[in-house]
Amino acid sequence: MEGTIFSLLPPFLAIIMVVLTRRVLLSLGIGILAAGLVLTEFSIGESIQKIWKSFSMIFYGDGALNTSNLFILLFLLILGVITAFISITGGSRAFGEWALQRIQTRRGAHFLTAILGIIIFIDDYFNALAVGQVSRPLTDRHRISRAKLAYLIDSTSAPVCVIAPFSSWGAYIITVVGSILVAHGMTDISAFSAFVQMIPMNFYVFVTLLLVFAVGFFDINLGAMKVHEERAARTGEVIDTSKGSVAGELKEDLPVSNHGRVLDLILPIIMLIVGTVSAMLWTGYQATEGKVTIFTMFENTNVPTSLVVGGLSGLVVTLILFVIRAKQSKELSSQVFGKGIIEGIKSMLPAIYILLLAWTIVDLISQLKTGEFLAGLVESSNLNVAFLPVILFVIAGLMAFSTGTSWGTFGIMLPIAGDIAASIEPTLLLPSLAAVLAGSVFGDHCSPISDTTILSSTGAGSHHIDHVMTQLPYALISAAITLIGYIVLGVTGSVTVGFVTTLLLLAVFVFIARNKGNVNEVANSK
Repeated sequence: MEGTIFSLLPPFLAIIMVVLTRRVLLSLGIGILAAGLVLTEFSIGESIQKIWKSFSMIFYGDGALNTSNLFILLFLLILGVITAFISITGGSRAFGEWALQRIQTRRGAHFLTAILGIIIFIDDYFNALAVGQVSRPLTDRHRISRAKLAYLIDSTSAPVCVIAPFSSWGAYIITVVGSILVAHGMTDISAFSAFVQMIPMNFYVFVTLLLVFAVGFFDINLGAMKVHEERAARTGEVIDTSKGSVAGELKEDLPVSNHGRVLDLILPIIMLIVGTVSAMLWTGYQATEGKVTIFTMFENTNVPTSLVVGGLSGLVVTLILFVIRAKQSKELSSQVFGKGIIEGIKSMLPAIYILLLAWTIVDLISQLKTGEFLAGLVESSNLNVAFLPVILFVIAGLMAFSTGTSWGTFGIMLPIAGDIAASIEPTLLLPSLAAVLAGSVFGDHCSPISDTTILSSTGAGSHHIDHVMTQLPYALISAAITLIGYIVLGVTGSVTVGFVTTLLLLAVFVFIARNKGNVNEVANSK
């Protein structure tokens, strides 16, 4: 049943179950079970073996430890401990009080979070978690719901990473694009130049980023987001407490030093950033053969290892600050140290559980060749060349949505898009590749099994299903505008006309929706 329409059953079953039950772990488990049964033609014994193999390979495979996954899990645990000790030293409270004096509106807190999401573009994982750590005290003080914070993080991390040449995403994409150009004998343009030219062709990215700022300026809250924002604005409850604890949130009140300073939060985060970026450059330098440049270092960098190095650097600084505050505060006894470690680790366990199941179902979906089936639909269709970009955008979106991975979609769809465009209309090669990138990010934004979506929930301290359901309307609106833009591009053959069309459509939507779900006045009157 691999590579057939049946390969769509497990991912869509998992996604439908998430929507219906709002229970992520149960839904992922059902999807995993369905994938195992489809792969083994409904043999229960073989299904169990297949599922166990996929799960175990998260930790160990091909005769060696899977350090990539293990380091990401370790980084999450380290970040949980850092979060706990930043709270204990009083850093979170001090930063919240400092920011509240300088940023006095919800709109200001919204904009600062969005700007941080754009600035920290090195890697989407790092972006999601680092921006959440810095912004959470501020957005909590201004009664911005955690669901809104997760939306801000998710809608600025991947969109910026996918158009930033010097990011882990950009380096990977440039490498793939380079191989496509060589395969089709296009030696008159470099891979880097092609990537830069594709940036304005990625309509979804610009619509999504501009919509983030429009949502903040006009306080546009659609669908379920309005419910979360109204609750936060009226009661100060930034999460739905009836749904239990959330990833990244400390479950037990820890003592807080009265001597905390803003530096107790800022210094660990700065060290986290400096350590991670330095490690990315160093690991990229070591892995680069031939001429070494900033680009080649980011192209060959080891992101999981770099995250752990950066995390440990931030943790060391955090613990030093804890020792300093412990000498100043009687409430910080030696027992608090062990309690902070335990509570920090426990705070990240919900995210790790979801991530483990997501990795398992992604591996099983890969074995089902779901992506290849969707890609085959494009290759076999007798499509009008004018509709090539928009069709590739839709297929890439469906693939990323079903598989939960943008990078996997890049790897499959970019070469296929290159082959189709090069053979029927070479002038549409770069727009077609850009449409694949745009669709991949869109599908990733909508998918509850996407690791980026999971980590955005974790960084924000939001219930995962709340983040998925509240972000969905904004992602669909951005996609609808983008879709029309690609139709215009294909029909006119002009990137400029297509881009301007998307901006005009976004402006029309914002004008219509600018008074939808406003809660700022309620929150600012508190």
